[in-house]
Amino acid sequence: MSKAAHTTRETGEQAEDSAITWLERQGLVLLQRNFRTPGRGGGEIDLIMRSADGTLVFVEVRHRANAVHGGAAASITHGKRRRIILAARHYLMQLRREPVCRFDAMVCDGPLPEQGGHWQWLQAAFDAS
Repeated sequence: MSKAAHTTRETGEQAEDSAITWLERQGLVLLQRNFRTPGRGGGEIDLIMRSADGTLVFVEVRHRANAVHGGAAASITHGKRRRIILAARHYLMQLRREPVCRFDAMVCDGPLPEQGGHWQWLQAAFDAS
């Protein structure tokens, strides 16, 4: 494997790092990264952030090298949304009171911003219903 080659996990971590930097510049604060529910078949939330108005923001980060097969946004399927919502409910059960929440997506087709691409921030990309 060459130095330039990356595993899927490394590429995902790079995309998350980039998304965190971008969202922090927009005023969001990172609370937790890669929150997972216990057990098999659970869900995962890439980023849990808080906006300036106190809204708890669950962020799904999706990066694709190109838009073939629908691209990054289209890869957030119904099943994926269901698992994110499951994880969000699990996370919220740990809090003393439930804040205002939303589900955002950070999507990028092509190179990451550090290599000349750009993020698209889909606020309220889906809801828990």
